[in-house]
Amino acid sequence: MIYDRILIRYGEISTKGKNRNKFIDRLRKNIQKSLADFPKASVKADRDRMFVLLNGEDGIRVADCLKKIFGIQSFSLAVKTEQDKEKMKDAALVLFQQVYKEGNTFKISARRADKTFELDTNGINHELGGHLLRNIPGLVVDVRNPDINLQAEVRKEGIYLSAENIVGAGGMPAGSGGKAMLMLSGGIDSPVAGHLSMKRGLEVEGVHFFSPPFTSERARQKVIDLSEKLAEVSGQFVLHIVPFTEVQQMIHKQVPENYTMTSTRRIMLQITDELRKKNGGLAIITGESVGQVASQTLESMYAINEVTSTPVLRPLVMMDKSEIMEIAQQIETHDISIRPYEDCCTVFVPASPKTKPKLEKVQRFESFFDFEPLIQKAVEETETILIKPGRNTLDVIDEDLF
Repeated sequence: MIYDRILIRYGEISTKGKNRNKFIDRLRKNIQKSLADFPKASVKADRDRMFVLLNGEDGIRVADCLKKIFGIQSFSLAVKTEQDKEKMKDAALVLFQQVYKEGNTFKISARRADKTFELDTNGINHELGGHLLRNIPGLVVDVRNPDINLQAEVRKEGIYLSAENIVGAGGMPAGSGGKAMLMLSGGIDSPVAGHLSMKRGLEVEGVHFFSPPFTSERARQKVIDLSEKLAEVSGQFVLHIVPFTEVQQMIHKQVPENYTMTSTRRIMLQITDELRKKNGGLAIITGESVGQVASQTLESMYAINEVTSTPVLRPLVMMDKSEIMEIAQQIETHDISIRPYEDCCTVFVPASPKTKPKLEKVQRFESFFDFEPLIQKAVEETETILIKPGRNTLDVIDEDLF
């Protein structure tokens, strides 16, 4: 392949006016992190375009990474040549031959940003089209629905040639809209909620509740593997693993069985809120969908949400399970989520959880024991790790520096 760069086109970023450069810089950093396995590649950006300079790296593999990064509307593997008519034609022929298959139709789409170039748009179309037709027997033009659209963009610094547009993930660059804490179980829903939140520009950190010996190391590893998938979007993902055994045992000792699920979710939300404060977050994200399970009825959400005034974002709240599973398949978390290793919520689920809990009752049950010291202990003993995509590496973060 002759590709020497990848041309990245902005989507929603283009509407940001005076703040556009901040979003562009965030996208550039996210791309650079995601391409850590391609050390020779570099990212250059301006107001209108961004380029990944391959510098010898495999363009196809780099392109696979870019497909998952939010903030990219589309991109093209490209080659740059000098502002010279003959060199442009030669490079276009070599590029076209890389993607052409016998019987393919084509058209040329030229754009002349530099009006000083010797050919106008129609002239570029005719020169390139004629050169390809003369050198590739049987080639046919189809301007309405071509198999190959060879694009030529003339700019002051050179001519960029590409032969296909690859659809990007869209959305806003992850991390451009503030930080939120994702309550990340090992199930199907919460990774999807995290993914959709990142698509709207949030920097997302995971909070997982771990209750050994009732939950296994394999359950913990499942959540780390899910976090690695989320890390592919922005280059890294921070995961907080909360020791929850002592809290959960005390809930089951102090609270009537049919209210234990409600109390468990309330205290999980309180701990997540403490971690949010500690790490500069502005919101909490959950994978709740109305009516899906006992803790996700409106009555349950009302009773659980009472413990915090922090915004709780629920990206899946009106989706049904099939819609959520479809997204999970697309983002490659589904097969990880269905591994048969249970989290603390499923292990301790009561036989008949209350679907319409009364706030006054759960407050009264919890008032018989002071849970606050256990909550603070769980926060203090939380393990925080930094997860990077594709390398199975975990870095324990020093809480004093984080």
